[in-house]
Amino acid sequence: MLLLWCLPRVTLADIIVIDDSGNLLQLAIPAKRVISLAPHITELLFAADAGNKLVGTVRFSDYPESATSIPLVGDSYNLDFETIIALQPDLIIVWETGTRRSTVEKLLALGYTVFISEPDSLEIIATSIERFGKLTGNAETALTKSKQFLQDVAKLKNKYSSLEQVRVFYQFWNQPIFTVNDNHIISTIIEMCGGKNVFAELSTLTPQLSIESVLKINPDVIIASGEGNLKPEWLEEWRQWPTLSAVSNDQLYSIPPELIQRHTTRILDGAMMMCEFIDNGRH
Repeated sequence: MLLLWCLPRVTLADIIVIDDSGNLLQLAIPAKRVISLAPHITELLFAADAGNKLVGTVRFSDYPESATSIPLVGDSYNLDFETIIALQPDLIIVWETGTRRSTVEKLLALGYTVFISEPDSLEIIATSIERFGKLTGNAETALTKSKQFLQDVAKLKNKYSSLEQVRVFYQFWNQPIFTVNDNHIISTIIEMCGGKNVFAELSTLTPQLSIESVLKINPDVIIASGEGNLKPEWLEEWRQWPTLSAVSNDQLYSIPPELIQRHTTRILDGAMMMCEFIDNGRH
């Protein structure tokens, strides 16, 4: 009540949310025309039962199938502002990591209500669904889906997190080799599955590695994601080093990037695959 009392021009009908950068957004009525500036945002809006409110989105917004028919306004780095203006949005949702700060500032200067999205944890994926639902008039449905998502997360944790720990190397590119540290959501999923990210302690969120560093740390399991849904060809290159535990025990796996690197409800599909692969490393 104190918060509402301190806000200017707040009425009981106002919709108030806080975005992932801590900015307070206020709408007098639910948004009816929404533009999404990232594929994960598009997908989360559909999860919040607000896909019918989308009037514009960006390249690679390809899930669900109906998202592909939404008009494009460019991509996160190159936007068509004339198209955005013509679409007359009453809410624009941007991806903090994937959108230039100057772009956000320009959208704000044009008078748009801008929600900054950065769902870097499983919990924030859930709350994103809730907030998108509230902003678009679908609060009840969105809350139900958010709760179900968190329940499914809890089931995976209960099943796997206390099992014997397996040392995991997650690789998302090969030239150069890249992985994730402990601050990344993928590392959180590895831990949830009872795994240990062997490069968790590196200081960079997505550190670059040498072949020698991987050989030295000798992971039990190697899990990769490439560009498409097929197993990346370069994953098999690790077989050149048969002394690697992951190679000698045939523990090389892949997960489609859209299931593990796109921060939406489908990340649980990727997490289930991750948990199964890590569990195979126990046997």
